[in-house]
Amino acid sequence: MKAHRIALLIALGMSATPLAALAADTTIALDVHHADCVLCGPIVKRTLAQVQGVKSVSVSQPDATADVTATVIYDPAVTQVATLIKAVTNRGYPAVVKQALPEKMQ
Repeated sequence: MKAHRIALLIALGMSATPLAALAADTTIALDVHHADCVLCGPIVKRTLAQVQGVKSVSVSQPDATADVTATVIYDPAVTQVATLIKAVTNRGYPAVVKQALPEKMQ
């Protein structure tokens, strides 16, 4: 009987882990400067997507002469905002935090 309880607790704990991991994701918007050409947006997106812990990236550019806004969903247990900024800055596109999106929008 005791072994069944232990097995049940282990099974519940293992099934709850993916839900906890999803709850931990954070969304942030970055203003990425000097990204004003048609090819810059895809380069910024690919660079951020390659950072470990990044779940998804979307890039928007109002027109060909504007900076890029990158919206990144990432796991803060794996990576940090500074790492995201460093990745695109090292590619020649300095970035700053535009806004951290509220939990309800994530």
